[in-house]
Amino acid sequence: MIQDFNASAIARLKEFLEKNKQPAEILLLTPDASTREYFRIRWHEKSAIACIYPEPFTAAEHAYLDVTELFLASGLPVAEIYRVDGATGIIVLEDFGDTILRLVLDRADDDEKNELLQRAIVLIAEIQAATPRAFERQSIASKLKFDWEKLVWELDFFKTHYFTTLRQQPLSAAQDAAISAEFAALARELERRAEVLCHRDFHAANLMIDRAGNVRIIDHQDARIGTASYDLVSLLLDRVSEPPSAAWVREKRLFFLEQRELLGLKHIDPDDFAREFRFQTIQRCLKAIGTFSFQSATRGKTHYAAYIEPMFRIVLQACEKLDQYPHLQSVIAEQIK
Repeated sequence: MIQDFNASAIARLKEFLEKNKQPAEILLLTPDASTREYFRIRWHEKSAIACIYPEPFTAAEHAYLDVTELFLASGLPVAEIYRVDGATGIIVLEDFGDTILRLVLDRADDDEKNELLQRAIVLIAEIQAATPRAFERQSIASKLKFDWEKLVWELDFFKTHYFTTLRQQPLSAAQDAAISAEFAALARELERRAEVLCHRDFHAANLMIDRAGNVRIIDHQDARIGTASYDLVSLLLDRVSEPPSAAWVREKRLFFLEQRELLGLKHIDPDDFAREFRFQTIQRCLKAIGTFSFQSATRGKTHYAAYIEPMFRIVLQACEKLDQYPHLQSVIAEQIK
């Protein structure tokens, strides 16, 4: 299936380049967990990225194009769009190079890592500052929300793909009912706090360092309205090999709140934000575990499995701090004993 998509994408791209009188210089890039294909090409004498979708699309209804226009209008560092061809499912974008922030962080010393993370955190605040513009423009992102239904769907995705798809050990009916009730309460808590624009997948593999050393944002097509803590949880806790210290996380939370205030955003009480951060940690990390389980079990991307236990430990710590969700705590403790 993937090979068939590769062949189709390459054939469409070659035809597109020929039609636009551009050289057929094509280099396949490796996407992460994407259904899209990415190629480096030559476009009017400079390097560019061609994003190939599985099917044709209507540009006016396309989430990536809509959110890109919103982010660019808000001064956010996303790729400029050079050409759109919805009939062939192709978008040509600015090329940021190959330096993914996650790889830089892996080899950076503590000072450099802290400086880069702070720059990324500033971007989260700037995304949230674009919330009014999203509604003014009637962006697709303003019409989507982490509401109860979406949050519960993601938590159910975790249950299905961790316990059944990956472990092949479904929960008992009693366990499932108990955890489902806790998930419903968690989703209600997060839904009532969802009021700012979120990237939705803001982790270090979706940030790049361009040739000028700037932090740039990619994969923003799923932006929607969520909690103020959503993207920060994603940045700090996604794909970790061990849970970070409470003091380190607190430092980053406070820095983020300072950046919001510098941008004139609504004041958030640090203690209330810490509580929201823990609720969001539970939901976001479980959702990620579901994705890692699915990718490991069905797509052969078994490197994701290494992140499951550390993220379970992070979820358990958040539950304990909140003193909530005893059934979830019990099930997780059983998984990591």
